Amino acid sequence: MTTPSVRPPVISGRVVSVLPTSRKVVALTFDGGAGNEGVDSILATLSREHVPATFFLTGDFCVDHPGIAARLAAAGSVGNHTYDHPHLPQLLSDAAVKSQVTRARTAILNATGEEPRPLFRFPYGDYDSRTLRLVNGLGYVAVGWTVDTLGWKGEDEGITAAKVVSRVIAARTPGEIVLMHLGAALDKTTLDADALPRVISSLRSYGYGFVTLDQLRG
Repeated sequence: MTTPSVRPPVISGRVVSVLPTSRKVVALTFDGGAGNEGVDSILATLSREHVPATFFLTGDFCVDHPGIAARLAAAGSVGNHTYDHPHLPQLLSDAAVKSQVTRARTAILNATGEEPRPLFRFPYGDYDSRTLRLVNGLGYVAVGWTVDTLGWKGEDEGITAAKVVSRVIAARTPGEIVLMHLGAALDKTTLDADALPRVISSLRSYGYGFVTLDQLRG
């Protein structure tokens, strides 16, 4: 296994919420931790539309669903989303933060054969200067998002597939990073999966293409 290149210094000390580009490209990203209900639909859409994506996986997701994790890695890039999705700043010591990240990396490597480093996403987008410094010190770029579709809230909280699409389109900008989820909401809806075909077609109608986050690998 080769060691990944050192993270770009300009990306240390901050969370990347938009890719540094003037090209009309969008990075679709999916977080995987709580469930996998939307996976089959998402992967079918991405394959049919020839669109790559980036998947931020927790370690326990990879332990519970190694075959699914491998399928996701084959469809794009993988990133580290900690081992079991805790609030890092409030709950954990320095050693525990590092353990969350390193244990997740091992689980992702075991399930997918792919190196998640340097792509990392904080659970809940929750971080502070201490946890950001620790993550950077482990060789990771912290990746946030330009827009959260809010599909994870479900229809019971007033979100629909149409609203997912409109949120993505309203936030469109070169280098937009879109946050979506692989699992279902508490009401069992999979709005991100349901909306994905329209997200892709709508962005294409505005002249946008699709990329992974691989340019952040340094």
